[in-house]
Amino acid sequence: MRTASTPRTRATPTGGPAFSERRAEDENSRVDAVLARHLPTFERLLEPLLGRRLALAAAEFLVFGIKQAWACLFGGLMLLGIIATAFYWPEGSPLARYDFLVLWAVGIQVAFLLTKLERPREALVIFIFHAVGTAMEVFKVEQGSWAYPEESVLRLGDVPLFSGFMYAAVGSYLARVTRVLDFRFTNYPKLWMTVLLAALIYANFFAHHYLPDIRWWLVLATGLLWGRSWVHYRVWRFQHRMPLLLGFALVALFIFLAENLGTLAGAWFYPGQEDGWKPVSLQKYPAWLLLMILSFVLVTLVHRPAEVTEGN
Repeated sequence: MRTASTPRTRATPTGGPAFSERRAEDENSRVDAVLARHLPTFERLLEPLLGRRLALAAAEFLVFGIKQAWACLFGGLMLLGIIATAFYWPEGSPLARYDFLVLWAVGIQVAFLLTKLERPREALVIFIFHAVGTAMEVFKVEQGSWAYPEESVLRLGDVPLFSGFMYAAVGSYLARVTRVLDFRFTNYPKLWMTVLLAALIYANFFAHHYLPDIRWWLVLATGLLWGRSWVHYRVWRFQHRMPLLLGFALVALFIFLAENLGTLAGAWFYPGQEDGWKPVSLQKYPAWLLLMILSFVLVTLVHRPAEVTEGN
């Protein structure tokens, strides 16, 4: 569903005071500036072939893909490093592959801050993602949930430190896509409710090894909490909206694809993959969905959900 994006929708932060015009640097971001220079030419080339309406739709779809790719730049570069080093890594190198991936991830993060692709507050959240993810990695690897087959120096126990950056990549994507697509929400739940659910999700990742697994109850709670929520976003010429739960499900699906690429590249493996790669089981999808919910809630602590006001 879409509507023309001019004039812009006014919004207020959920549970907060009146929302002033914000993010001047984002409104005139480098991505939008480049698109503004080149997209009209693209539309003019398509219009004789497709007609005005389809040409605009094609341009909108193209911009959506570009902005999504821009938002997941950190994760994409991390996967690029993992896949490239799987294809070639010098035998006998004094630097272990896993240690290189740590340096690669830190280099990406520093470059993002220097070029202002990420803000210091977002970097803080990503650091929290790294800490939260690494703690879970150490526990899960000890429990035999998955394993890292290669040696390295930069590690905690059996967990190489680059693994925490894979969690940070999810957080980076969510923080950046919130800005790039100018997310607004309707019927967004109270922040304390979402934080409580996120805490229960994180606790269950540990507790289910000793207590009954409540992941399906947590999935049900997710549906109840966000079942009426919609996310509104601006691509280029139009405002669009979709059920927020659908957005969660799609992001979790891409985490599933990234997991398969990571295991295919031999960066880690799950039980049953020791003797050769095979697709990661879809039975793990609920866990990825819950991980995505945890990530999204952490991001909302920096980018407070902005609610679309009635009549606008």
